[in-house]
Amino acid sequence: MILCLTGEVLPLAPSTSESLKQTRSVVNSLFSGALAGVVAKTAVAPLDRTKIIFQVSSARFSAKEAYRLIYRTYLKDGFFSLWRGNSATMVRVIPYAAIQFCAHEQYKALLGRHYGFQGKALPPVQRFLAGSMAGTTAAMLTYPLDMVRARMAVTPKEMYSNILHVFVRISREEGLKTLYRGFAPTLLGVVPYAGLSFFTYETLKKLHAEHSMRAQPYSYERLAFGACAGLIGQSASYPLDVVRRRMQTAGVTGHTYGTILSTMREIVAEEGVTRGLYKGLIPPVARRGRCGIVLMLRRTDGANTVH
Repeated sequence: MILCLTGEVLPLAPSTSESLKQTRSVVNSLFSGALAGVVAKTAVAPLDRTKIIFQVSSARFSAKEAYRLIYRTYLKDGFFSLWRGNSATMVRVIPYAAIQFCAHEQYKALLGRHYGFQGKALPPVQRFLAGSMAGTTAAMLTYPLDMVRARMAVTPKEMYSNILHVFVRISREEGLKTLYRGFAPTLLGVVPYAGLSFFTYETLKKLHAEHSMRAQPYSYERLAFGACAGLIGQSASYPLDVVRRRMQTAGVTGHTYGTILSTMREIVAEEGVTRGLYKGLIPPVARRGRCGIVLMLRRTDGANTVH
């Protein structure tokens, strides 16, 4: 409302009210995405670090070996060493999660208007496209922080003392372009990962709403939907995730990787398809609850109703 010169209280113009509502929606979406990302990533950080270590090495992976690695790390460097690299993860995940979830809402609205589905459920193709575009947008803007996170996860603290130290050493010793090494497989992987994750989650919410007659599922139902969505998305893009990690850590592992295809061929030749390109998949499967946590913590007002 506004106060005119005569003292009469007048309502805000519809356009102003709508603009404020949209601004609040974007800010809340950014905050919710960032908070969800921080909580979820911190909860699974030890498993995440274990996965990266196996991805970049030629050691054979098994659940038993993963447990041994975690236990040896705990005995050698202490309990909090299991979270090494998590500071870089937090610096990255806050903008990444915020941008991804906010962008997803905006892309859904944009595609809905463009294809004439505003206020209605988006068709499957547009649902997948909105998720892919959101993931791609977030990855492009935060990729150097992902590189830093990977380097810190596979190196001792004596090599890189903090996030800034990683940036400085990489820039001086390997060049600034190294900060985007592995960016191509990241983009190729984020399309099926983000696309399928958001597509699956939104589809499950839609089916749930149709059968339960409730606009929003309960928290435990969102957790289950998010876990299923993350599992499907991760499985579809996992080989590209392995390639990305190999390329990101080439400077500290003594390997040299060229293109995506040549990296894949080298991994398959040395370790096989399943044990190479899908190495470490069990920890990410266990971590899919993280995706459930992220999606469960999202806002449940009109900005995130079933589309």
